[in-house]
Amino acid sequence: MRFQLTADQRALRDGVRDVVARIFGREALWNAVDRGGGLDRGWWRELGAAGFFSLRLSEAEGGVGLGVPEAVLVFEEAGRALLPGPLVATHLAAGVVPGAATGEVVVTAVGGGGLVEWLEEADVVVGEARGAVALRSVDPLTPLHRVPGADPSAPSAGLDDLFVLLTAAEQLGTAVRACEAAVQHARTREQFGRPVGAFQAVKHLCAELLVRVEVARAAVYAAAVTVDPVDIAAARLLADEAAVRGARDCLQVHGGMGFTWEADVHLCLKRAWVRAERGGSITESEELLARELLIEAG
Repeated sequence: MRFQLTADQRALRDGVRDVVARIFGREALWNAVDRGGGLDRGWWRELGAAGFFSLRLSEAEGGVGLGVPEAVLVFEEAGRALLPGPLVATHLAAGVVPGAATGEVVVTAVGGGGLVEWLEEADVVVGEARGAVALRSVDPLTPLHRVPGADPSAPSAGLDDLFVLLTAAEQLGTAVRACEAAVQHARTREQFGRPVGAFQAVKHLCAELLVRVEVARAAVYAAAVTVDPVDIAAARLLADEAAVRGARDCLQVHGGMGFTWEADVHLCLKRAWVRAERGGSITESEELLARELLIEAG
C-alpha cells in the first residue's frame, strides 16, 4: 500500500490546521485552562460550519462526502491542537442526531468502562449514563463522569470501531505535538554554552519520539484504509504508546521546566492519559491482535 497523501488530502489537512489555529490556538488553549474549562459553543459551531462533523456525510445530506482516511487526517490535527470537547462522539452522530453535523448540538458517548466525557455540557448522550458520578479529571480540559457499577476493565464491544480509530488519530496528533515541542526545545535551550540537543541522551530521546510517531502514523493511516478491527486495534495500541511515552520523553527533554504549570507539555500527557481510557481496556485490543497473529501462525 502507498500512504502518500494526495494533493486534496494535503490541502484538507492544511486547511483544518489553519481553522483550528484560528479558533483554538495556544492563547485560547490557556485561556480555557485558566477559566477552568467549559465548552465554547461559538467555536463548536465554527467547527460545524467548517465541515468538521459532517465530513463523512454525503453531499446530498449536507455533508462534505469524504471518507475515513480524510476523517483521520482531520482528527490528527485536532489532537495536535489539543482541541477539547467530545469531538469523536459528535462526529459519529452527524446524520443521526439532528444538529450534530452543524455543531448546534453537542453529543457525548459512554466510553470504555463507563467513562463519559463532557456529560454536563452535552445535549445528547449515546449510551446509558443515568446516575453517572463526577470524577476528578487529570486533564483540566476534559471533565469526566463514570457510570456506577461499570467495570473499568470491561470489554468495549459496544464502541464503534471508528470511535477507537478516530481516538487513535487524536493520540497521533498529540504525539506529533510532543515531538515538535521536544525538538524545538532541544534546538533553542542552551546548557554549558551548547544547545541541549547537542547532548547524546537528548538526541536519543528525540529520535525515539520521532520513530514512535512515524510507526503510529503508518498504523493509523493503514487502519483508515482497511477499517479492519485488527488493524484498528494495532493502531490504537501504537498511537496510545506514541502519545503517552512521547509526552513523557518530551518532559524529560524539557527538564524541570516541563513540569511547571505554564508549560504545554503536561497538557499533552494528561490528555493522552484520558484518551487512552476512552476506548476501553487496552488488554482487549492486545488480545484481539494476539488472536489474529495466532491464527496467521496456524
